[in-house]
Order: sequence, then C-alpha cells, then structure tokens
Amino acid sequence: MLGLLALLAGCLATAPTQPTVSTNELSFSEAVVVATDGLVNQTQKLPAFLAVVESKITKKSVVVDPMLDATSGQQTQTTQLLERRIAERLAARKEGSFDLLPFKADNLARVQYLLTGTLTRLLGVPGKRSLQINLALVEIKTGQVVAQASALARDDGLNHTPLAIYQDSPVLVKDKVVDGYIITALTAPGRAANGTYMERVAVASVINEAGALYNAERYPESLAKYQEARSQSGGDQLRTLNGIYLNNVRLGRMAEAEAAFGQIVAYGLRANKLDVKFLFNPGSTEFWSDPKVSGPYPMWLRQIAKESASARVCMVIVGHTSHTGSEQTNDTLSLQRATFMQQRLAAEATVLAQRTKPSGMGWRENLVGSGTDNAVDALDRRVEFRVEPCR
Repeated sequence: MLGLLALLAGCLATAPTQPTVSTNELSFSEAVVVATDGLVNQTQKLPAFLAVVESKITKKSVVVDPMLDATSGQQTQTTQLLERRIAERLAARKEGSFDLLPFKADNLARVQYLLTGTLTRLLGVPGKRSLQINLALVEIKTGQVVAQASALARDDGLNHTPLAIYQDSPVLVKDKVVDGYIITALTAPGRAANGTYMERVAVASVINEAGALYNAERYPESLAKYQEARSQSGGDQLRTLNGIYLNNVRLGRMAEAEAAFGQIVAYGLRANKLDVKFLFNPGSTEFWSDPKVSGPYPMWLRQIAKESASARVCMVIVGHTSHTGSEQTNDTLSLQRATFMQQRLAAEATVLAQRTKPSGMGWRENLVGSGTDNAVDALDRRVEFRVEPCR
C-alpha cells in the first residue's frame, strides 16, 4: 500500500487538482457548506490525506490563519462567523475531513497545511448585496496551494462590524503582507502562495496573538506581544506598528503613542499610500465633535506633516465619503475636506502647501459601501495621502 501511495504522490505532483467554483448565489450557511466541501473533496487526492485514510486516522490537522474581509483587510464579526461555520461543517463530516487548529507558531511548526479564507463584497443590483467566499489550503513546507474553493453567498443581515483592534485603528491596516494573504486565498491549486505572505507567516501568528489580547482588553500583554513581533524577522508590518500605537494610547503613554504614529506615517509614505480615519461631522469640514474620537487628530496631523516634510514627498490628499446623499453633494464635500486637510498640514509645515494638492472622490472608492455611517463603514470616510512624483 505504501508503494501505491508513493505512486499516487508522483502522479499528483504533476496533476494538480482543479479549484471548486460555485457561481449560484446561496444563503450564507449553504455557501459555507459548498466551499468547505469543495475544498475537502480536493484534499482526498493528496498523498498526506491518503495516508491518513490508510492509517485509519479520521482527520488531518490544519492550522487556520484568521479569515479576512478582502476589501478592507479587516477581521469582522462575519469573518469570525465564517470560521465557526467552516469548523461546524468539518465536525459534521464523518470522514475525509480535517481539524482546524489555532494560528500559533507551535502549531505551524508541527502540521503540514495552512488554511486561508476571505470574504469579498461584490457590487451588483442596487439594494442587493453578495459575498464571495474564497478558501485556499497551502502546504506550509513548499508554499504551494493544494486546494482552492469559492462560493457565492447572499449578504442577508450579516454583521460586518470590525473587531476592536480594527475599529480603533487610526489607519487602514492593509499592507503587502495582508494583500498577500488575500491573493493566496484566490490562488489556484498547483501554484505558489504569495511569497510575501508565506515568508512572514510565522511572525503573523505572533501578531494575531497580540491582536487577540487587545480585543480582550489585556493591553500590557498585547503591547509586549506586538513588541515581540516587531523584534522578529518580517515583524516590521503595519499591523505591528498599529498595535503598538493603540496599546500605548490605551495605557496613557502618549509620548510613546505619538512616536509610534510617526512610524505608521513613515511606513505609509514608503509604501506611497496612507489611509487615515479622520472623521468629520455630517455634511461639514469640522472634525467629529466627540473628543474621544477627534482628540488625537492634532497629533496625527503633526506627525503626518513632520514625516511628509522630512521625506520630501509630494502628495495628493484624497477625501472620501460614505454612500449616503447625492453623488454631487459627496463629490463637493470630499473635495472640501481634502482642501481643509491641505490647509491644516500647511499650517504645520509650510513647504507642504506646494507639495500637496486636494482631490475629492465622494463615494466612488468606498471600501465597504454600506452607507450605515457607523463603525462598519468608517473606512469609507477616510482621508487618503497618495505619494506621487514631485513636478
């Protein structure tokens, strides 16, 4: 039998499985079942899973990297629901399945496979919302995707509120590492998972633990874990810097928080893009009235001006609005807010008056598009700083 398994392994190495794609729009629960079963069924052709069957072990252990909203790069109530429903479906299968293990470094070191997954909100008929579920199973040692499945779900009454670490974040926490995760969840079997993501998957498990501690309001422990992650290879990520900033704020260490925010800005400028959640009162260019929200804004502006002037960059300041009100009104309002931000930055560093220009996008580049004007679509009401060549 071992000889047969070896023969199958050789054949399968040159004949990757085909992804499972379901284009029929289903309820969320039904779509999770279709995607999960599609992924599991593909694994039944893999040598490692054939060996499990042969040894009469019922399930193979797989580490799951917490799933993300593909548009925002955030973990939300719905991405957590997706993970729970996948685990429930796997538990319900009597055979040919696998157990999901927490995303921890010691688990990554002892298992063969890593599961990634995303939810992507799709634009369709007005008033009708759809989600695409994408799942991919990666062999950790080779970095190759061995199975991939997708299914289409109705977005009926799902809660897309971000987890606390993302709600509190001052910026869009989406860099090349997060993009690499999202790309991996879309990668067809037989192809390599995103290299940037895979090179940093071990430190990503530490970052995930730090975020879970923050969500549990264990701020000193969370800060220590983020600092641990930053000291490791590949740990200089936007999520790490963001976590250090937020925990210092929670602990009342404002000098350290300001230094951390400056590092966030410098990171964004190096990446040529920085999205900051400056919130305004409805229909105005005045910052949000609640000082609990807008209190840090003067410091944010100070650090954006300082780092931008020091880096000698030129920027387009892009205002964005949520999907409420008329398109013309939002275009005008977003431009007015961008102009206001340009003036505030120039007041901090006069050189930026010539190195910046305002632009208004209205709602055309919404990341969420819910029009709820609450924590769900806070990223839609952001101000974006796009670095461009100076002319």
